[in-house]
Amino acid sequence: MKPRIMHPDYLEKVLNAQVYDVVDETPLDLAGNLSARVHNKIWLKREDMQPVFSFKIRGAYNKIASLSAEKLKRGVICASAGNHAQGVALSAAKLGCRAVIVMPTSTPAIKVEAVQRRGGEVVLHGDSYDDSYAHALELEKSEKLTFVHPFDDPEVIAGQGTVAMEILRQHSRHNGPIHAVFCAIGGGGLAAGVAAYIKRLRPEIKVIGVETFDADAMKQSLAAGKRVRLNQVGLFADGTAVKFVGEETFRLCKEYLDEVILVDTDAICAAIKDVFEDTRSILEPSGALAIAGAKEYARQHKLKDKNLIAVTSGANMNFDRLRFVSERAEFGEQREAVFAVTLPEKPGAYKKFLSLIGKRSVTEFNYRYHGAHEAHVYVGIQVADRKESLKLVESLQKHGYPTLDLTDDEMAKNHVRHMVGGHAPQVCEKGMRELVYRFEFPEKPGALMNFLTQMSAGWNISLFHYRNHGADYGRVLVGMQVPPEEMGQFRGFLNDLGYAHWDESDNPVYKLFLG
Repeated sequence: MKPRIMHPDYLEKVLNAQVYDVVDETPLDLAGNLSARVHNKIWLKREDMQPVFSFKIRGAYNKIASLSAEKLKRGVICASAGNHAQGVALSAAKLGCRAVIVMPTSTPAIKVEAVQRRGGEVVLHGDSYDDSYAHALELEKSEKLTFVHPFDDPEVIAGQGTVAMEILRQHSRHNGPIHAVFCAIGGGGLAAGVAAYIKRLRPEIKVIGVETFDADAMKQSLAAGKRVRLNQVGLFADGTAVKFVGEETFRLCKEYLDEVILVDTDAICAAIKDVFEDTRSILEPSGALAIAGAKEYARQHKLKDKNLIAVTSGANMNFDRLRFVSERAEFGEQREAVFAVTLPEKPGAYKKFLSLIGKRSVTEFNYRYHGAHEAHVYVGIQVADRKESLKLVESLQKHGYPTLDLTDDEMAKNHVRHMVGGHAPQVCEKGMRELVYRFEFPEKPGALMNFLTQMSAGWNISLFHYRNHGADYGRVLVGMQVPPEEMGQFRGFLNDLGYAHWDESDNPVYKLFLG
């Protein structure tokens, strides 16, 4: 007869977890603006406010604090280039224990320095996490260190479960019952700990895991009834980019988790913006996963006036990602639509096109002269929602402007928008010369229409590039075909327009790539 496997009692383990020597009890804040928009109360469990800006400190400290004096004396080791590394380093420093952190050689210097500042001994080894992990296991044996797993360890899971203990204590019943709690899933430590605790005490509360479409190891594993190893994972939400979930975390998620919901990159970017607008804090992509999941879950299930709690699990954002996030956030909220519009190459076509757009803000406008009969324009427009976007397509088509909706086209959003252009030798036919000017347009409605209205109807726009980057002025590059005999009139147009401008017609970069 097979011996019965005794599993840990996680209610007891969470209640006895030793985390508050170093962990803060983080606030449970209502996201007022977001709640009003999605017609549900969205509460943020602010784990991004921990000393290492992530919940990972909870599990790391609980594991290290549980070690015997002898093991503490020898030290601990982990493999991580992210939040777990900082959690282990700080926890070990607090307990006066040596911490060796193995990181891939490609780890950015800012992350290496962050771990070193917290007292960790950094060992750079291998090209990937798998290489670092294998090396850490070798060092664990050779130096008799204790390995601190990022998720697949009962003490780590119990430490993360203290998040749930605080949520149940902090949420006032006067605000109505909690409908669901949302947790990001990478290896599954947070979701497993939160679900195991909540389901023992308040089984009516749903616990929902959130993953990205390109890193859904837990969802695939639960569907298959066994752990599934992914061949590759998307790296935008790098804190949850895990190919193979933990054995114990899988068991707990299988038993307690109600559902796993998937979201894409645009939804994560929109969630980062949502939290910023409510709190003025910037989450990392994985830290915003739970918010994106809560929004998507509410949409799918048509929820209204429910209490939804999302764990904001981290804020270790790479600064160089902010531009990408700001560009994609509007797509995630479906508040920016992108179109390829075909315009007839004749005077007045641009003005008519802008009149159909109306008072909506143009966020991007890219065009390069191609032929004598028609022009292809890449244009971004602010809309209230997807319905307005579809209505606009219908209106443009009706007025004779063939329109292709590119809002969900990854190639268009990532690449083509930056590549509209190229050489156009035909603009210099019949003795014409292309004039190329750089302008600063005031960033306000009507600025482009004012430009077109003041232009002579006989001048042809041969190049146009504009993208709104949130500045006071829009930076615009314009190419125009102006007959030589009208140059005096053109100079008058520039003076009357009143926009700052620079002549770039002789710029060598223009000649190399656009002329």
